Amino acid sequence: MNERRFAFLGPQGSFSEEAARFFFSPEQLIPFRSIPDCLEAVWDGKLTGAVVPIENSIEGSVNMTLDWLIDHQELSITAELTMPIEQQIMGSRHWDPEAVERIYSHPQAVAQCRRFLRESFPAAELVYTNSTSEAALHVSQHPDEPWLAIGTRLAAELYGLQIIREAAQDYPDNRTSFVVVSRTDDWLTRSGKEPVKSSLVVFLPEDYPGALYQVLAAFAWRKLNLTRLVSRPTKRKLGTYHFFMDVEQHAESVLLQGVISEIQALGCGVSLLGSYPCFRK
Repeated sequence: MNERRFAFLGPQGSFSEEAARFFFSPEQLIPFRSIPDCLEAVWDGKLTGAVVPIENSIEGSVNMTLDWLIDHQELSITAELTMPIEQQIMGSRHWDPEAVERIYSHPQAVAQCRRFLRESFPAAELVYTNSTSEAALHVSQHPDEPWLAIGTRLAAELYGLQIIREAAQDYPDNRTSFVVVSRTDDWLTRSGKEPVKSSLVVFLPEDYPGALYQVLAAFAWRKLNLTRLVSRPTKRKLGTYHFFMDVEQHAESVLLQGVISEIQALGCGVSLLGSYPCFRK
């Protein structure tokens, strides 16, 4: 694979594309229909990396991304970008709110606008799509249907839709973090001033009461700041979980290496999913 190519959640006009353009030129980017499709293309060696959403300030973690990373640990998170998100309501025309039958978008986008949609379009059916840009494309292909989409300003421009309501998200400070997933970070140019964090996944033994408490204590007494702690089911047995953690520390630091050793000494499994610079837009 001589030429570097990167996947993003498409089609064109998605927030993932906006994030991907922060790191790469448009000529390097290839849209895929779903998050797993993006990541599988990297896993199969077809592409250099993928840019996918991992967390939103309103709706929390993108579980599809977390679960895939936990199951495919040969790939790493190599960079993160956090950017503001404004959800635009768009349609082929300015429909009367009572006439709107369907509103299309990604589940996260719908959730970010839930209160506005309930108050403004209470009778409309909410239809989930793989991405916000897919929703915009679908609505543009049915201009005579009283349908709307939620998505980016870029998608409205690309697909010839009118923006009916700007910034329709329920909370003004709406941000999403996107990660670049790849096998190496040799594509990355950094200033050295970006903050660095590490992502870990911890597997607790089933017969160890208080294991999570002791895992967290390993970070606490070293005064390492956890910026995220998310439980995900192991999918093997009801009531068993993996724990996804972000910590503000480079993986090679003595402190974090000590945490990992202590967790392993407790009989827990721990894997590093990446240690990477964090950018803000």
